[in-house]
Amino acid sequence: MDPSEHRDQEAAGTGRLILHEFESARGMLAGLAYRLLGSWHDAEDVLQDAYVRWSAADRTDVAEPRRYLTRVVTRLSIDVLRTRQARRESYTGEWLPEPVSADMLELEDISMALLHLMERLTPPQRAVYVLRTAFTLPYDEIAEILDRTPEDCRQLHRRALHELADDRPRFHPTAAEQRRLLADFVAAAREGDLARLEDLLKDSVTSWTDGGGIRRAARKPVEGRERVATFFTHIYAHEDLTITPVDLATGPALDITIRGHRHLLTLDSDGPQITTIRVLANPHKLTAI
Repeated sequence: MDPSEHRDQEAAGTGRLILHEFESARGMLAGLAYRLLGSWHDAEDVLQDAYVRWSAADRTDVAEPRRYLTRVVTRLSIDVLRTRQARRESYTGEWLPEPVSADMLELEDISMALLHLMERLTPPQRAVYVLRTAFTLPYDEIAEILDRTPEDCRQLHRRALHELADDRPRFHPTAAEQRRLLADFVAAAREGDLARLEDLLKDSVTSWTDGGGIRRAARKPVEGRERVATFFTHIYAHEDLTITPVDLATGPALDITIRGHRHLLTLDSDGPQITTIRVLANPHKLTAI
């Protein structure tokens, strides 16, 4: 065999091994990046960058590829979060997480509510919270990933828990309960049945709308049962309205189109009543649905 052909075969074999090792960890890495970023678009960018770095790495000293890749994805995600904080200052209106379909990413322990709440955390707090809570990594391993001390990581985790404690949902409805509430809510709003709609809403209900400056949207949260009920009866009182149930990685939602403009509707509840409503209308954030 020609030496150049032998080298080409060796390179092809190495390339296949590199790809296999990355693909075997891809599901875990995608879940990690999405939890850290709350954006499927950003998560995909991080995974692509991580693969490039993995392909170029000297793997002779890499005993555990998954551990190495976890460190790379976490650090890249923290960089994205820091850059995004600066962009957020110029974002028009409220910012909501970007959803992803359940068939693209399988997650069992994350909700749109938690992704939304985690936006209040600093990038290091968010990284420690995700690694500790979702992946149950020990503090010494988290410290190695973040290049911090274990005690620093313990403090970051405590601060993250404190930030999330008051507003983190205590009730976790089943998918069937969420679908029922979504259907009942939209039906009452379409019919203009304010009494029925208000019965579905908690007194302190809050509605968040993200249009990104591209679609018409409330610039600030709408709060209170009566205001929210009136707001949505106005939105959904149209004949030209189509509704498609969808399953997100974070739970059920409705994909709604009104006069050619599309948005995604998700709800949180405390059981029988709705506590939070999220309307994602920014078209750039709907590409993964």
